Formats: sequence, structure tokens, C-alpha cells
Amino acid sequence: MAKLDELVGYADGYLDVKSVADWPDAWNGLQLGAAGAEVTKIGAAVDACEAVLEEAVQAGVDLLVVHHGLFWGGVQPVVGAMHRKLKLALEHGLAVYSAHLPLDVHPRVGNNVLLAKALGMKKWEPFFFEKGRHLGVKARMNCSVAELAARLERVLGTAPHLAPGGGLEAGWVGVVTGGAGGQVARACREGVDTFVTGEGPHHSYTAAEELGINLFYAGHYATETFGVKAFAAHLARRYRLEWVFLDHPTGL
Repeated sequence: MAKLDELVGYADGYLDVKSVADWPDAWNGLQLGAAGAEVTKIGAAVDACEAVLEEAVQAGVDLLVVHHGLFWGGVQPVVGAMHRKLKLALEHGLAVYSAHLPLDVHPRVGNNVLLAKALGMKKWEPFFFEKGRHLGVKARMNCSVAELAARLERVLGTAPHLAPGGGLEAGWVGVVTGGAGGQVARACREGVDTFVTGEGPHHSYTAAEELGINLFYAGHYATETFGVKAFAAHLARRYRLEWVFLDHPTGL
């Protein structure tokens, strides 16, 4: 058992949430929770959606750690699904902690470095400058684009979609998890031959063709499961708590 206040204080410092700039609706840190509450079990999930909150309550989770928080959709009236989610969490003492870019960029439990490591990337460099820092990583890979596709399918459990705008060799590979496909031109400017991200808008496919770069859409959800799992496991080890991953894939 651990005190929520102590655990949150540690999490804020470990992820450096106060210094990592993010989009306004991210609201990194504790989004819902009572002072003095106790935590016996941690849940990890990509999204703080209604289905995940219901599963967390059923699993006896006291603290839910997510990548996309309760307010990702912006300020809205507390009616409908938002009312149901808050009511459910409050009635069952479920605290919600969200970490978006702080979890993407973290050097040990971040989505980008963990996906890069899983793909066999080594000696990577900072990549994709945004919000005052590099969000992703890049490295030269001595493999074909086909082999990289096979590795992505193995580590993510789902086949990626490829915009084959570049050569047959992977070359310099840049990784930015989530929805960075629309920034394929920036990735190209930063010197990569193959850009791995989660998803992108329709025009990003033809943009990759015109830029002469390979663009992998590997799944927004799938590429962002790494961080919440690793961070929840880290917290559980530190505070000797049980943890569980609440899987709710979107297919996107």
C-alpha cells in the first residue's frame, strides 16, 4: 500500500512533468484523486475512456496511469460519457494520472526509446524537434524496409501500413510514436529515409511519395502501449504494488 500523494510526487519528478511543454488538453499529472488516498493496485492504459475506467474498477485498481487523459477532447460539459466516467471514478475511489509528452520523451520508460529498442535500433540520436525539445529518436539501420515491416509486426502484434516513397533499404530510421504522420516533411528535413509513426492524415501518404521517404503507419494505439506499461511496472516495483495493463485497442 502506498499514499497517493507520495506516489504522485515521485511520478511528477521522475517524468519531469512540470518542464515538458505539451498540448493544452494533455493536463499532465494527477487529473483526479483525493488527498490522503491510498493505492493498492495500479492500472496502465493508453486512453482514459469509459470502457477502460469500467475495467479498472472491476480489476480493483486504485490508480489508473494513462497516456491520453480524461480531458483529451478539450473542455466540455460534464454530461453524458464524461459524467458517467467521473461518477464511476469518484464512487470507487479511482485516481487518474495522465502523462502524454513526458511519457513519449522519457529516456527510460518513454514510448519512443522503447519502440526503438524493440526494433533493434542502436546508437540513436535525438530527432523531431517540437515543443522546445526532441520528441523522437533516429538511427541508421542495416536492414531492408521489408525486414523493418516484419519487425514492427512482431513487436506490435499488428501489421503496419507502408507508404513506400523511398528506397528498399531502411537507412536512417526515425521514430515518433502516435499521430505524427502529418509531419512527414519535417521528418524528411531532419534526414531520415524511413519514418515510423502511429498514424497520419490522408495527404501524408502522397507527401511521402513526393518527398522520397518511406512512411510507416504502425498504429497510434499500438505504438503507445510501451510507455504506460513500463512506467506502471516501474512504480509497482518501487512501491511494491500489483499492476495490470488494461488493453483497449482502437485498431488505429
